[in-house]
Amino acid sequence: MNAVLENIPFYWTALAHWLTCVAFMRAYDSDWHKSVVFHGVFLVVLNVFEYFTSLQSGLVFNVCMACFAMINTVHFAILTKFDTRQVIYHETRLFMISGYMASMAWQLYIYYASRMDFLSGTIAECCFMLGHYALLCVVMLLLEKPKMDVGSELRISWTTSLITLALGLGVYIMSSLSFTHFETPFGGSTYADAFNVRSQVYFGGVMMLYAVHLQLCQIHTENEKNALQRILDMQVSNYRLEQTSIDLVNRKYHDLKHQISLLRSEIGNEAKLEYLDKLEQEIKVYEALNKTGNEILDTILATKTLQCQKEEIEFHCVADGSLLGFMDMADISSLFGNALDNAIEAVSQVKGKQERMIDLSVSKHKGFLRIQVRNRFEGDLKTKKGFLLTTKRDDRFHGYGLKSIAATAEKYKGSMTYGAKDGWFDLRILMPMNHA
Repeated sequence: MNAVLENIPFYWTALAHWLTCVAFMRAYDSDWHKSVVFHGVFLVVLNVFEYFTSLQSGLVFNVCMACFAMINTVHFAILTKFDTRQVIYHETRLFMISGYMASMAWQLYIYYASRMDFLSGTIAECCFMLGHYALLCVVMLLLEKPKMDVGSELRISWTTSLITLALGLGVYIMSSLSFTHFETPFGGSTYADAFNVRSQVYFGGVMMLYAVHLQLCQIHTENEKNALQRILDMQVSNYRLEQTSIDLVNRKYHDLKHQISLLRSEIGNEAKLEYLDKLEQEIKVYEALNKTGNEILDTILATKTLQCQKEEIEFHCVADGSLLGFMDMADISSLFGNALDNAIEAVSQVKGKQERMIDLSVSKHKGFLRIQVRNRFEGDLKTKKGFLLTTKRDDRFHGYGLKSIAATAEKYKGSMTYGAKDGWFDLRILMPMNHA
């Protein structure tokens, strides 16, 4: 029994590494479901290479294990959207998990099979090992789920990636020392003792890297929260500046109305009077556009209207600003500022000038505040975990606009949804009007 316990069958080792990799791809954003044949090929490759590795010993064995890890890393890297640093970081964690999975499952099987006759045999072995693997994969995914969205967005530095790799290498070395020679301080008197050391060291490695992962996720969440707050503060500051400018423009328009009335009384020429009528009508259109019943929304609309005119964008707005009375100034500024900025950015990339359109509506629907922003766009929309991916080269702050809008909606017990159809992007926000 000791001889059997010394080495895990190569196919169980290969399956453990392959299964954790596929399960991780399933949990995170990847093309795993599009490449069933690809997964099958890699499973065969891993089994063949692990069989060859099991025939080796000493330094050659460890070199082969390093190559085995590289093959699994290639499998992981091809089908995920992670960069090299993220691949090294996550694959090191997966190597620890799969190492612990194979070691613990085989150790438990040998222990119970030696005491229960019905567990002996190929079928019983497969049922026991596969059941144990499935259970550990479920536990792994449950532990990973609360941090899944954050984990996929972690920006791993080379320092973090290499430190994680060094920790994983250290765990592997410590787990293997007990099998080199039983007279060392790290060995035991039997293979069972050596196997206990391996399983426990792997378990410690899994927990250590999971703790590091949780810490990185927490730091990322805090940084993102701070970034959103900085963006909000900047938008509020911009709003105050815009309000001052728009107030000045409004005063000039108000003065211009009186000047037109004065000129009208002194001019008798019909052509000139027709020109004054046209000018007065344009002023009335401006006033109607920027009198929604909410001064904050009025300021934002006035600013975005001027920006749309500059970008040759047709902007339509039907908004009842009085419905926004339950929202804070900063939230109104952030929500409409982000929504219209995103729309203007998308529409400005539309080549056909006649297709550059944005529609904004603010209304009440069955006790809910309903905000809808529709705009034309060109190209394909790429999403990741429910948020759009930026088309900008610098993607460090991708999705912050929509994240800020979603956070504002959730603050008032509401929700944000979006979709795209026939060249129109549709952003919808619903918030209960009775929320205090």
